[in-house]
Amino acid sequence: MTDKKEKILNAALELFADEGFKATSTSKVANKAGVSEGLIFRHFTNKEGLLNAIVDEGEKRVKLLYADIVLETEPKEVIKKTIETFNTVNKEPDEVHFWKLQYKIKWEMEVYGEHKVEPLQKALTKAFEALGYNQPEAEAQLLLITIDGLATRFYLQQKGFKIESQLELLKKKYKV
Repeated sequence: MTDKKEKILNAALELFADEGFKATSTSKVANKAGVSEGLIFRHFTNKEGLLNAIVDEGEKRVKLLYADIVLETEPKEVIKKTIETFNTVNKEPDEVHFWKLQYKIKWEMEVYGEHKVEPLQKALTKAFEALGYNQPEAEAQLLLITIDGLATRFYLQQKGFKIESQLELLKKKYKV
């Protein structure tokens, strides 16, 4: 990827995450990236193409993020790693912008993308089954919904929300 293309993607990522996709113009992205607006159209065709490039990157990152969990054979580790995933993805400020945008897109564009979490849900279901839970599939879904709700609150709804204590509570609940 060229340096200018990367600058465009980073500028768009930050602006879309902070201001929303619909509220951000390509001229604003170009200005922030220090490039001409025409270069955005040359690389991405239009604003939707730019968003699609960021969403595609999100799908790649999700697959990489879940790969370690899906390949884990110890049931308690599957659960623990799932809960700790949030801390893994938010170590760098750029990562916070990236994941904030993923959540914002989900709500703003009304696209959930359930297919992204299917491998993780299957791994969690298998882990809860191995640990003897009565309804392993429902328990896996409950954990994912809880983490999703916590992340939504962290990224979109409550500035300064301290998610760490909630994640620790989940670890205690599942004894991991």
